[in-house]
Amino acid sequence: MAVAQFGFTPGDVVLVTGAGSGIGRAVATRAAEMGLTVAAVDIDPDKAAETCQRIARAGGRAEAITADVANPADVAAAITRARELGDVRYLVNNAGPPSSLDLDFGEALRMAIGSVRLVTETWLAGGVPSDAALVNVSSVAGNRVGTASDWYCAAKAAIAGYTRHLATYRGVRSNAVAPGMTDTPRLAGFATSEVGQRVLGRIPLGRMATPDEIAYPILFLLSPLASYLNGVLLPIDGGWTITQ
Repeated sequence: MAVAQFGFTPGDVVLVTGAGSGIGRAVATRAAEMGLTVAAVDIDPDKAAETCQRIARAGGRAEAITADVANPADVAAAITRARELGDVRYLVNNAGPPSSLDLDFGEALRMAIGSVRLVTETWLAGGVPSDAALVNVSSVAGNRVGTASDWYCAAKAAIAGYTRHLATYRGVRSNAVAPGMTDTPRLAGFATSEVGQRVLGRIPLGRMATPDEIAYPILFLLSPLASYLNGVLLPIDGGWTITQ
């Protein structure tokens, strides 16, 4: 299969949080295929290393960085290390706790949206190129779909709102994506469950997304081809939310 080309300058650095699996791994892998150098940040060092090994085997360049994105010291160290690879022109805020966790509401918001703000503000504070861009990963739970965990809906809606703030006031091109059901380790077995079957029955395309089907739109929004897209929340859900 031909490698997609979105106009990135080879060697430019993208920092991807939650790069150890699922959507984050797909973004990191496809970014490397397009010539970007990847700072692969994950709380699990083994998963981050595995992502980088896959990239290296394919001829790409990536650095595994272990960090808890809700921890200020970890984030500062991670961004400092990423900058050793070059100017961090691109940022993908993908990491966050799964909706299945039973978390205190305030603590969950700190982890889920507070971490996005922490990573972004730390990145911006160090200075970024004039054509820098970022993409935040929200969810259909942040615009149309309700979930059992109150904090998850609230956090994902907040990510979309924070993205609009960044696009308007912070001088960095900022967009967000709202994935629907995606075939990642977090949803292993969900599609065959009773609830999963009901959800799939409302998706016009009749299936879950693959991680790549989320990764490519993220990379397009980052890319020079999307240079006049700013403040967008892009649903990537197979049409699920138009049926709500």
